[in-house]
Amino acid sequence: MERLYIALAALFGGIVAAGLGWLESGEAFDLRKFGGSIVRSAIAGVVISLGSGVAGPVDVAVLFYAFLGGAGVDVIGNRLAGNFGNGSFPMTQKTPEDAEES
Repeated sequence: MERLYIALAALFGGIVAAGLGWLESGEAFDLRKFGGSIVRSAIAGVVISLGSGVAGPVDVAVLFYAFLGGAGVDVIGNRLAGNFGNGSFPMTQKTPEDAEES
């Protein structure tokens, strides 16, 4: 159960980082970009929770580090994905041809 709390803290950290980034951008809300952040944070949560060697009860410091880890993975992943041209990675990017068809 402790690993679930750690994974949820990392996921929440990524969601908070994505929300703050969206508020700072001043753009309209784009679910595709936000979905990419959620996926990256969920992956980070799984990796952090599986990698943690928690033998005892989860304390506030462990949850705080997981929160920071999820936020950090999302921020770094977003920067890297943006540099490669798809800021919403791992979600697919809508092409101009797709926009014309709809």
